[in-house]
Amino acid sequence: MRKHPRRFSRIIQQGLIYSLLLAMTILGLGGVGFWVIDPQIQTLSDGLWLAFTTAATVGFGDLVPSTHASRAFSVVVVLLGLAVLSLVTASLSAIFVEKEVEAEDRQIEKDLMHEIRQLRREVADLRQEIKARDSQTPH
Repeated sequence: MRKHPRRFSRIIQQGLIYSLLLAMTILGLGGVGFWVIDPQIQTLSDGLWLAFTTAATVGFGDLVPSTHASRAFSVVVVLLGLAVLSLVTASLSAIFVEKEVEAEDRQIEKDLMHEIRQLRREVADLRQEIKARDSQTPH
């Protein structure tokens, strides 16, 4: 029934890709930021790990911000991380919901086509009955 279901699906999938890229960018920048700002963070991989655990609000405690600047930076990472990770979750959910809606739409379309075929048969039968009555009645 919808005109462009594939186009809509493609838009949703692109939204997921864009939100994943945005999340990776924010986590990457967060990792670099922690690595540069915090003297306790010795490697970039530690900075990335701290950025991920901070953004995801997991906070394992193996790495923690140790300066006031890195603590302030962690607030920014938490706020941005929550927003972006929520976008990723929403995009994934939209893909599953859209697939479910497509399946429902196909079933509705199938049921409607079945009903239309039945109605056409009934109309054809009624026309035949009318023709039969017309041919039997004297004019």
